Amino acid sequence: MSKMRIAVPSNGRGGLDGTRAGHFGHCDVFTIIDCENGEIIDVNVIENEEHVQGGCMVPVNLLANQHVNALLVGGIGMRPLMGFKHAGITVYHEAERAEIKPVVIDLIAGKVPEIQTDQVCGGGVS
Repeated sequence: MSKMRIAVPSNGRGGLDGTRAGHFGHCDVFTIIDCENGEIIDVNVIENEEHVQGGCMVPVNLLANQHVNALLVGGIGMRPLMGFKHAGITVYHEAERAEIKPVVIDLIAGKVPEIQTDQVCGGGVS
């Protein structure tokens, strides 16, 4: 893919030098990285929108409206994963590293796999 618009759930103010949030749906912001021909060409940050438990389509719609086509997560539940698939957004999974930039560079290089259904979270049910 020559053009990618990657969203990364981020802590605090986000940005390329920021850290990834552990729970994508409740992150502070999304760092949006535009890539073309393997190069990062632009980075923006958008605020996440509040949603209640079970309102996992809120971030799906937010990112779809931003024309995102790739989401990089450390974890995600089945309902939002299906929502992203339906919206045409490919979800990639890397749970080990918190820093945004090195994981995005690996994603652009094709070194981060798509998430598999056996890797999804159970959600926030206690």
